[in-house]
Amino acid sequence: MDLESMYQEVILDHYRSPHGKGELDPFDAEVFHVNPTCGDEVTLRVKLSDDADPLVEGLGHVGQGCSISQASASVLFDQVNGQPLSEAMPIVDEFSMLMYSATSDVDIATLDDEKLGDAIAFEGVAKYPARIKCALLSWMAFREAVETAQASKTN
Repeated sequence: MDLESMYQEVILDHYRSPHGKGELDPFDAEVFHVNPTCGDEVTLRVKLSDDADPLVEGLGHVGQGCSISQASASVLFDQVNGQPLSEAMPIVDEFSMLMYSATSDVDIATLDDEKLGDAIAFEGVAKYPARIKCALLSWMAFREAVETAQASKTN
């Protein structure tokens, strides 16, 4: 089995059996994101601890769309749930760099495969600009949910 086939299988596995799918309750923030190009959508809820370096205590997502957008939400859950934000946010940044690697000067060899985990399977998606938004949908929703949750905790 070649690497690309293996990556496709990882994406399909996450699509068929998504991790973290469901409405999280209680939660600190909920955001809804949609990709207007294709109609993919995700509603994401996050729960953060009250620590100085908050833990992602819970992450839940519901949505509809292509296998890439839905599998990406599952991979996001695996990579950040239970992690302190000081570790979770660099993973989000690393995934964003991976997605833009084909259209920027990011050297994919410099990306941290260990940090990305199954998210590395989306490497091939970066070659298709129309699909990048699908892969990033839940990751950008997570970033916004964290910002919203943190803002609500300081008010």
